[in-house]
Amino acid sequence: MAEKRGPDRTDHNITLDAQDDRWEWRRRIRADPKKHLIYRIGVGVVGGILLIAAPLTGWLPGPGGIPLFIAGLAVLASEFEWAQRLLYKVKDWVQELTAWTGKQPAWLKALGTVALFLCVLVAIWLYLAVLGVPGWFPDSWESFLRTLPLLTE
Repeated sequence: MAEKRGPDRTDHNITLDAQDDRWEWRRRIRADPKKHLIYRIGVGVVGGILLIAAPLTGWLPGPGGIPLFIAGLAVLASEFEWAQRLLYKVKDWVQELTAWTGKQPAWLKALGTVALFLCVLVAIWLYLAVLGVPGWFPDSWESFLRTLPLLTE
């Protein structure tokens, strides 16, 4: 028998059903329509803000807006079934991608790691080219960075 991963993903309601909720405090909120409406609005606002912030922070070095997008989707999925279905699709896609990368030869994984590292370096370089080299960097770093193209004063 297959183990159930979470709430029922077969129905297409807008919000989660009370029996699909694993937390008692949310079942109590759902019992009162007024509290439930306020809670849904709050979840929608917080999740929406995180989703809107994701592309706005996507240009930053590092993972950018990916964690914010996933967090926003997770917040929305706690209340809305459409977001929960989308979150499960994203999780399934990540698992498939992880399984695929695990099957690749070591030389290809190393090449991918080097390519990712170079992309991060280019992103940092572009970031510094647009905003300038911060004055709080150590003098040796600052003098080295100023020798790179587009980072001169």
